[in-house]
Amino acid sequence: MILRSHPRSPDADDRAKFRPDRGGQAAAALIVLAVVVLLVFLFASVYTIDPAEQAVLVQFGAPVGEPITEPGLHFRMPFVQEIRRFDKRLIAWDGDPNQIPTIEEQFISVDATGRWRIVDPLKFMQTVQNEQGAQNRLNDILDSVVRDKIASSSLAEIVRSKDWKVSQADLERAMAGEGEEETLLQKVIVGREELVRSILETAQKQVPEYGIELVDIRIKRLNYVDSVQREVFERMIAERQRIAEEFRSEGQGRAAEIDGETDRLVAELQSEAEKQAEIVRGLADAEATKIYSEAYGTDPEFYAFFRTLESYSTALGRDVTVVIGADSDYFRYLRGGAEPPAGLPPPSVPAAAAEPAAEEPAAVATEAAPEALPAAAETASPPAE
Repeated sequence: MILRSHPRSPDADDRAKFRPDRGGQAAAALIVLAVVVLLVFLFASVYTIDPAEQAVLVQFGAPVGEPITEPGLHFRMPFVQEIRRFDKRLIAWDGDPNQIPTIEEQFISVDATGRWRIVDPLKFMQTVQNEQGAQNRLNDILDSVVRDKIASSSLAEIVRSKDWKVSQADLERAMAGEGEEETLLQKVIVGREELVRSILETAQKQVPEYGIELVDIRIKRLNYVDSVQREVFERMIAERQRIAEEFRSEGQGRAAEIDGETDRLVAELQSEAEKQAEIVRGLADAEATKIYSEAYGTDPEFYAFFRTLESYSTALGRDVTVVIGADSDYFRYLRGGAEPPAGLPPPSVPAAAAEPAAEEPAAVATEAAPEALPAAAETASPPAE
């Protein structure tokens, strides 16, 4: 039997020469996988804590170790331990407004606010779980404390501070009524600040068991409830109306005083003016009388003649009929001139002319106002029938 060997073809040698090493590739893949797994474990086991937060490690629902409060880089068992983070900063609490009666049984609406923080994250997590649970628990505690303190205090103690003094100027500026003055002048023993401090101290004793520190609490707003508020406003309106009426009555009284004083001054001025006028008039009349007397004494006949002529111009007017006897002395200057002086005989008058005048009265029609006639015309004898 003859065995023949077949020589290897050049192509088969080349393929075998350049074939990769599968064992080396598997080893490299395992190394890369191990590095990746290591990195994943490394990143999963490393965590950081911010300066504004704190944390608790939880393994299968149970806390592990002490709370972590220091900021920085920390480690944990990856995929087994969980991080519960809690805020280290102050957290606000705002309660709902509550209607609370004071010791005088006046219902008021009280709105309080406070500030708290987590000081023991482990106890906090075990008791209230999270911030929402803590807010609910604070609602129960603080609302109860505020209600108890407010209900045992008077309204003046709640509103005013102990060192607030009300002066008379403050009462006048506030235009307070009698009831309001009594309230404002009420002596305050405790005051608003002491009351708030008492609420804070009482509440602080109840929150440490929840890992909480209550830092501060304040009464944000005080007001009457709606029903009482309406009554208070109505009472205030009535009081202000009463004060306004007092001001009006005082003003009217003052106006009456001023009017009376003005009338009195006017009457005094008028009286003084009339007095001065009468004095001046009397002096003028005296001076006129003196002048008339001097003139009459100088020439009585001329004075009588002049005054008679003046009376004619004023006494005799329109629409007036004066019936006077012919022998009336009023028209003696119209008949025949002036009378002779005393001691001389009267002038001769012809008999023919004198007889008719003695028998019949002369009718003279003049235009004069009746009230302007002189005394001589008023005393003239009536005509014969």
